[in-house]
Amino acid sequence: MFSCWLSLLCRGFSTPTGRIAHLIRGSLSRTLVLGSQRRTPEFSSFVARTNTCGELRSSHLGQEVTLCGWIQYRRQNIFLVLRDFHGLVQVVIPQEESAASVKKILCEAPVESVVQVSGTVISRPPGQENPKMPTGEIEIKVKTAELLNSCKKLPFEIKDFVKKTEALRLQYRYLDLRSFQMQYNLRLRSQMVMKMREYLCNLHGFVDIETPTLFKRTPGGAKEFVIPSREPGKFYCLPQSPQQFKQLLMVGGVDRYFQVARCYRDEGSRPDRQPEFTQIDIEMSFVDQTGIRSLIEGLLQYSWPNDKDPLLVPFPSMTFVEALASYGTDKPDTRFGMKIVDISDMFRNTEVGFLQDALSKPQGAVKAICISEGAKYLKRKDIESIRKFAADHFNQEVLPVFPKADRNWNTPVAQSILEEQRSGLIRLMEIQEADVVLLAAGEHEKACSVLGKLRLECADLLEARGLVLRDPALFSFLWVVDFPLFLPKEENPGELESAHHPFTAPHPSDLQLLYTEPKKVRSQHYDLVLNGSEIGGGSIRIHDAELQRYILATLLKEDVKLLSHLLQALGFGAPPHGGIALGLDRLICLVTGAPSIRDVIAFPKSFRGHDLMSSAPDSLPPEELKPYHIQVSWPADSEAEKSSLNQPYHPEN
Repeated sequence: MFSCWLSLLCRGFSTPTGRIAHLIRGSLSRTLVLGSQRRTPEFSSFVARTNTCGELRSSHLGQEVTLCGWIQYRRQNIFLVLRDFHGLVQVVIPQEESAASVKKILCEAPVESVVQVSGTVISRPPGQENPKMPTGEIEIKVKTAELLNSCKKLPFEIKDFVKKTEALRLQYRYLDLRSFQMQYNLRLRSQMVMKMREYLCNLHGFVDIETPTLFKRTPGGAKEFVIPSREPGKFYCLPQSPQQFKQLLMVGGVDRYFQVARCYRDEGSRPDRQPEFTQIDIEMSFVDQTGIRSLIEGLLQYSWPNDKDPLLVPFPSMTFVEALASYGTDKPDTRFGMKIVDISDMFRNTEVGFLQDALSKPQGAVKAICISEGAKYLKRKDIESIRKFAADHFNQEVLPVFPKADRNWNTPVAQSILEEQRSGLIRLMEIQEADVVLLAAGEHEKACSVLGKLRLECADLLEARGLVLRDPALFSFLWVVDFPLFLPKEENPGELESAHHPFTAPHPSDLQLLYTEPKKVRSQHYDLVLNGSEIGGGSIRIHDAELQRYILATLLKEDVKLLSHLLQALGFGAPPHGGIALGLDRLICLVTGAPSIRDVIAFPKSFRGHDLMSSAPDSLPPEELKPYHIQVSWPADSEAEKSSLNQPYHPEN
């Protein structure tokens, strides 16, 4: 088996010869042998303890042990529970007069103080075992104890069931990290990343390469953080992704690259977004979409946590057009039904005015979703809230129809629709008793978008009433493909912008449309969606310099000088290549069931992008800004302007 694994490992690399090949194979062999000898982590090596708090069992009875940890809680000054990163163990506080000093330490130390105890592993008395604790059959009879650090009064209890505001958790993040949930999240994240490294490097010959954090401005895409330099008027930018660098690595002959990459975007935080975040960034040469997708499916399958149901591959896929038509979004949650149905043909001859108006326009359509048992679970105020949401956010009228329920709920317009098309609607949408239909009319994409959003809103409402639609233990992966290459700019619909980024290759079948009807060109982009969240995106790249120049200069009207280094590199024998980036924070958030990516990041930023613990970002005095040749322009009413510390710096030259 070992020789088979080594063969697979080496197959991922180009085949070296002679002395170099001998050295590489010898080094790999030694690495694998060492790895095979260390299957059980040595958690207590190099430190002052003999064991962790979570590992002791009946098999350790009679052993003399030394443990270090935090006092979780104390009971009647007879027992205390000691906690570390690995679990809990019960400690028996000695009551003998001869052990008075030990008792004093363990009874007087505040909860969450750090102590070291030494003693013997003994069985708990019959009937006092705790089956809910992995260490519940044993306890430690203490002989010696040392208070390593006493704990002051805490701002909140270190218990998962104690509710804390997120602001308080972030302000005292180092305390929040002690909770079992945060410990589990961070450990699972570490384990998944390690398995990903094994899969990519050891099994498929990828090379882990760090790319620069200080870079230059990139045209298009998200807003970048600007970093001043000591050269007057010159600035770095923090990269929003290593996109250009990984393409340049392909030109450089590193045909399989990956990186656990830090990325930066100067945008406000949301539950699934941070100003700084982490990607599993991957690029390959001589590959197509099928190859990238198979690689990622294998990567996730290999690194998937053992406490979850194994993943089934290949993942299903659908086109962007299909996703929008059926779910109203390019990241559909496929764990439940309520798909959008086109019912336009049923109303071609309708006399209902707003339906006539919608169908008379180009791309006009009538769409609907069926809310299973909506009349049973939704209240009248919920229906009004749904209609108001559609009007406020989409400027779209949504009509609720109750085909088989109490007709008193229906508006006069809905009544007239039912009289005309009731039987056809029931048959087409397979409507059951107590179902509610939400109907929207208008331009195809807009009608689908509003119903797609309402589909999720209704799912939230139904689940709040006790109906389970989305199994929290189910992980529903989906590939979405064939995105448009360009979109009209919001501020100027006559101009184009990249749907994803300007290095995405057009679909081979649409190449000629690039010069005649670029709005119709599909891209070789692909997104990976999990339970309604995009967790990864990538594409086959443009490797032809002239094609890249044409798209940048002619179609996107970008300044090609900003990318002269990339265009030059593409002209020096760039191989066909493609890649993908998985959002690590978002993936771990979904795997752990955390409500926000902030719960799977050790030190995240707040909703506004602030570090509440250290008060970053912070102001700098003028003398520290002087070497960067910049000054701060304060608002007229700013109190900070009046402070001598923050007076604007006026350069001498």
